[in-house]
Amino acid sequence: MTEVVSQWSGRRRILLIAALFALPVIAAYALYLSGWRPSSTGNHGELVQPARPIEDVALTLLDGKPIRFSDLHGKWTLIAFGAAQCLTPCESNLYKMRQVIESQGKEAERLQSVMVVTDARARDWLHYTMKDYPDTRVIAGPADGVTKLARQFVLPAGSPLDNLNRIYLVDPLGNFLMSYPADADPSGMRKDLVRLLKVSRIG
Repeated sequence: MTEVVSQWSGRRRILLIAALFALPVIAAYALYLSGWRPSSTGNHGELVQPARPIEDVALTLLDGKPIRFSDLHGKWTLIAFGAAQCLTPCESNLYKMRQVIESQGKEAERLQSVMVVTDARARDWLHYTMKDYPDTRVIAGPADGVTKLARQFVLPAGSPLDNLNRIYLVDPLGNFLMSYPADADPSGMRKDLVRLLKVSRIG
């Protein structure tokens, strides 16, 4: 009888320990199913929840060559929108994107930067500016294609056509994941991308 009681006591102890380990997992799963999410995720950018697939659009590059938005798939893409006469906020975004990508070291090849021209006037100015950013693709038209693309990046603050000077992040599958305001800290952007590239199996 004493042996049976001892066995039961041992099993109860094991079950209690197992329950203590399982409780956090059960609680986390219940919170996930309820739709609760932490107010702070550790990201420096603003998450798009849920991620938004970007519809394919026919576009043209600055040199007139055709390109489709889907041609950008396969890499993590930083996108900025701005007028052809690229003034201070636009140049700041170009600089940020270049520096953030270069800072990724050997992982930099998994990233690309794109500038989408919302006003194709002053192209001479744009050609001059882009000499400092030879690795950045420039989408310069057509106007209806640029508008169709820009409207897919609408946020509560507005669309890229409202001169928000934000930087947008699209994953290698073509999903809009995150955006950064005009005054975003490049070091925060770099940290986000380090984390994404470390855990991601795509791109």
